[in-house]
Amino acid sequence: MPDSRTRKWYLAVTVTASGGAFLAMLDSTVISLAIADVKDDFAGASVTGLSWIVSVYAIMFAAFLPTTGKLSDALGRRRLFCVGVGLFTIASVLCSFAPNLLTLIIARAVQGVGAAAMIPASLAILLLDGPADRRSSSIGLWTAASAGGAALGPSIGGVLIELSSWRAVFIINIPFGIALVVAALRLLDAPGETSARRIPDPLASVLIAVGIGALTLGVTEGGNWGWSSGGTLGSFAAGLLALSYALLRSRRHPAPAIDTVLWGNRTFATANIVMVLYGMAQYAFMLVTVLYLTDIWNYSELRAGLANTPGALSASIVAVVAGRLAPKLGGPRSATVFGLIVFGACCTWLAFGLTEQPAFLFFWLPACLLAGTGLGAATTGVSAAAALSAPPNMFASASGMNTTARQFGGALGIAAMASILAHGGQESGGTDPYSDVFVFSLALVGLALVISAIGLRLGAPAAAPAPAEPAQSQT
Repeated sequence: MPDSRTRKWYLAVTVTASGGAFLAMLDSTVISLAIADVKDDFAGASVTGLSWIVSVYAIMFAAFLPTTGKLSDALGRRRLFCVGVGLFTIASVLCSFAPNLLTLIIARAVQGVGAAAMIPASLAILLLDGPADRRSSSIGLWTAASAGGAALGPSIGGVLIELSSWRAVFIINIPFGIALVVAALRLLDAPGETSARRIPDPLASVLIAVGIGALTLGVTEGGNWGWSSGGTLGSFAAGLLALSYALLRSRRHPAPAIDTVLWGNRTFATANIVMVLYGMAQYAFMLVTVLYLTDIWNYSELRAGLANTPGALSASIVAVVAGRLAPKLGGPRSATVFGLIVFGACCTWLAFGLTEQPAFLFFWLPACLLAGTGLGAATTGVSAAAALSAPPNMFASASGMNTTARQFGGALGIAAMASILAHGGQESGGTDPYSDVFVFSLALVGLALVISAIGLRLGAPAAAPAPAEPAQSQT
């Protein structure tokens, strides 16, 4: 970083990049409490149709992350960040004024693509535009922003819906999106010229998006369609075939859509396996807590969101602290193991201690703080392990694939949670089905903890592929 760049400049860059991560993750959960309000506006909308407002964002987000990670490395982080935030903002405008459900679903799909571009580009900005000796801290800040956005989504959504309507959930994105684009253009260096040879294989990029999208679609809708239905099995088959062929092309293509060399690194591979398991536990945990508070304690959506706010705040604080302390206390592995142990303790607390009567101060608040501490430390540790196991020119690709693992794991976790609640008789009003979900999360956290303790060994970054020979034109 040039000497003329000051601490104030670095702080501005950090806020800009972290702001993009915050917005992307916020919109993955902020709409969850607004479905009933949307249904009132669009008379005749089915429950299945309304579920696509949430599902299509997650599907497009997960499907395009690997491709956008590679594009960030190839096109330049500033360029892709601005394109992603711009697309996200335009889609937010369309969501805000959607005249019908179909328009809203299409706009949410576009929003998911924009979010997929924002995530890897934002982390690459923090890692490459900031001091090299502060990369662990930068990952902590980025994790705090993304974890805080996802965790605060229900609370912010509940407040906005209470004060206005579901449209306010999207309107609030617009001024922040414009501000982020302006800040990125002013603060960051203009990207250099991009050679067509560096653009990742277009066919494989499309196949990856189709493959992940099809798998996520099958997992998300399997409970509604039936796990043995033609639609579910067809989605899984199409997804596996598309991804298999994309991987085969990537092994021999000069500009692969997926850097298969990264998967030869033990820490990177372990971090992604752990992130799938952790994502399953985290997303199931986050959604079932809101359902428990509204169904058993009879909290309003707004009150349920606010009741979980202490956990969101503690997750953000712990992520920042973990990013700063992890290098001194054993690296990403120590943060991951600590976080998973604390998160597991919280799952145990809830699995065996649920009450039918509200007990916020002495039961729910301690659980929230435990959850926030565990989630903040674990997310920071796993994200850092994945990013720092890659060489600098692959930071965005590594973070993109790791976030994809988390989103796909989240889709699996939510589908499993829905199945557990349905078979456990959620409508009966007892706490047993909710306890079963927390036991499910605890089992996943335990497995992730064992794999982390054995496999996360952050050594030298994976070797980067040899760069293409420069300055030769192609026909």
